[in-house]
Amino acid sequence: MIIIYLIIGIITAIVSALPFGASNIAVINTTLKQNAKQAFKIAIASGIAEVILSYYALHCNTVIKEFFSDNLWVQITLVFVFFIVGGFLFFKKFPNDKSEKKQLIQSKYVTGFLLGIINPPVLIYWVITYGILKNNDIVLSLQSSFSVLFLFFFGVYLGKLLTLYFYSRISILIKNEVQNIAFMINKVTGVLLISISFIQAIKIYIT
Repeated sequence: MIIIYLIIGIITAIVSALPFGASNIAVINTTLKQNAKQAFKIAIASGIAEVILSYYALHCNTVIKEFFSDNLWVQITLVFVFFIVGGFLFFKKFPNDKSEKKQLIQSKYVTGFLLGIINPPVLIYWVITYGILKNNDIVLSLQSSFSVLFLFFFGVYLGKLLTLYFYSRISILIKNEVQNIAFMINKVTGVLLISISFIQAIKIYIT
């Protein structure tokens, strides 16, 4: 049943998108500060980025896996990135300048794509996912038929889009219950990212 590849694509993309990452944060913040329509633009572009990353991982998953394993500096760089982004979110103030808001609205597609494509952890996730699929006798490679590849990557796009849409809808419900939720989300997310950077740094030191 070839349709199974569509289902696999949707499920694996949902698992990839569920963790609280940059795209999720952008969708939530945009929904709260502006509206769901602007947030959906981020989701559309981020879905395209997810397909590109998953395709690239399928194309050279062995090389990518060895690169991250053999280059400690990449792991250290990720630690600093998490720490800096976490600190930025924690201390960030929300501007009221309308011209800035207009500029943000005009660049939602670019924002979504960049947040989705510049994401090494997601690239690693897809490398690991393809390994798991292979171990479970699910054949998927660039030599697979066009219909198999199309269904799988279409599933990846749908999975990413649906997950980010889910975050947008949830944030609307939260917005109706709690005041200044965007401020709280940034604080909590900032603390989480800083914590992750410390945990990752400890793991690198131990190993």
